[in-house]
Amino acid sequence: MRVVFMGSAEVSCVMLEALLRAPGIQVAGVVTQPDRPAGRHRHLTPCPGKQKAVAHNLPVIAPEKVNSEESLAQLAAWAPDVIVVVAYGQFLGKRLLALPPHGCINIHLSLLPRHRGAAPVQWAIASGDTVSGVTAIRMDQGMDSGDILGQVEEQIRAEDSAGTLYERLTILGANLLLKTLAGLEAGCVARTPQDASKVTFAPKLKKDDGRIDWNLTAEQIARRVRGFNPWPACFTTLPARLCVGAPAGRVKVLRVEVCPPNDGAHLAGAVVDCSGEGPLLQTGSGTLRLLSLQLEGGKPLGGQAFLCGHALWPGDRFGESAPNF
Repeated sequence: MRVVFMGSAEVSCVMLEALLRAPGIQVAGVVTQPDRPAGRHRHLTPCPGKQKAVAHNLPVIAPEKVNSEESLAQLAAWAPDVIVVVAYGQFLGKRLLALPPHGCINIHLSLLPRHRGAAPVQWAIASGDTVSGVTAIRMDQGMDSGDILGQVEEQIRAEDSAGTLYERLTILGANLLLKTLAGLEAGCVARTPQDASKVTFAPKLKKDDGRIDWNLTAEQIARRVRGFNPWPACFTTLPARLCVGAPAGRVKVLRVEVCPPNDGAHLAGAVVDCSGEGPLLQTGSGTLRLLSLQLEGGKPLGGQAFLCGHALWPGDRFGESAPNF
């Protein structure tokens, strides 16, 4: 089976490696996003997908517009039986979708139709889901709306961050991809339309999505701390009197523990107690202990170590000032 692979992010590299190792699969070409400025000096840098393709001496193109005549001509010249799309980053037009006999297949890291969009792993944890998974779909012109070709479930563990769940789902996704391609070649893959009544969306995350709203419940904040780790990472600002000498007073919150509610006499974001493994803060409902924090430009500190260097008092409020970063 001749495959053209389209992908840009790290997850794409795992899927591409699986294709290259699979018997009976020939990767005819790779399509990635163009080189973008990166790093302190903003040098043009190829995306992970392109780096992987070059490392394996695969033909690769990186068009600004994948639906252009030039791109379509190159794709047609590669004569794929199927196009595999994983975390690519552009919408495919009608002509491109119709080009390969077996269509364009996408591996999405959620149990569609739940969590369509760019950040399904992060929002699955932040939403309080107990199960996630991967889905193979036959792509159409909508966003993650094509018919389902196969799914695999994966439990979300209590300690999971987006990073740890992402690693497991990526491996499951690679296996599902190979199984789906084998089924397509054998003509034994059923297509199941998605249930429109169960659609939810997982929009692309922005840096400011990590800013903690202390008016949320302790459980909601804790899920975001896990779900937005490693990026954009949840953050808040130090109480105003501690901001002297701290760059903008910003501090990342890396690990927390939901604790029993107190009498609720403190404002949201206020320190309730400093006698445990880290500062105990009031939220909109319940309390949250901060077990690991990181000041901007510093290293991660356990909650007790943070208290040793930053004397907090009951009533001090995190997040009271909210500068732009």
